[in-house]
Amino acid sequence: MNKKELRNHYMQLRTEISQEELDEKSLQIANQLLKMPIWDFGTYHIFLPIQKMHEVNTEYILNILYGKDKNIVLPKMNKEEKSLNHFLLTEQTILKKNSWGIVEPQNGFKVSPSEIDVIFIPLLAYDKKGNRIGYGGGYYDRFLCECRSNSLKIGLSFFSPEEKIEDVFESDIPLNYCVTPLEIFKF
Repeated sequence: MNKKELRNHYMQLRTEISQEELDEKSLQIANQLLKMPIWDFGTYHIFLPIQKMHEVNTEYILNILYGKDKNIVLPKMNKEEKSLNHFLLTEQTILKKNSWGIVEPQNGFKVSPSEIDVIFIPLLAYDKKGNRIGYGGGYYDRFLCECRSNSLKIGLSFFSPEEKIEDVFESDIPLNYCVTPLEIFKF
């Protein structure tokens, strides 16, 4: 299938997940992450879920990061430039939903993408080579291009990978891992 078909298919699949199942699967994903050799780094970038889109609840991962005393970075959309800015999450950070229902930091210390060690990435679908599909805005594609090549890119998904995404661009940056409730896929 191509990106558009996969995007529609997985958006539909996610709407069929109940809130209880979503929370259970999100906790399982967090527990899978604990098995990975990714916890010796200092700075972790994580998204806050868009609830109406039935995204992985990253609260469990945030609790792990807090418990391990890691630097946590959150994205904020710059809609005019179709890009992301990144802010360190602190006790003083004010969070607010934007017009698309995404909870974002409103203030704080800006962090350069080159300072980020591990990136937890939202996605709709991915394939066995680590190619991912988001919502199609290209925000994460542009962000990943700004990161160091050795930054770990970890997708979070409720589903197993597709065999192949037909219309992958040469410029697309693949994941290093994708974590599901039952498996960890390494690419």
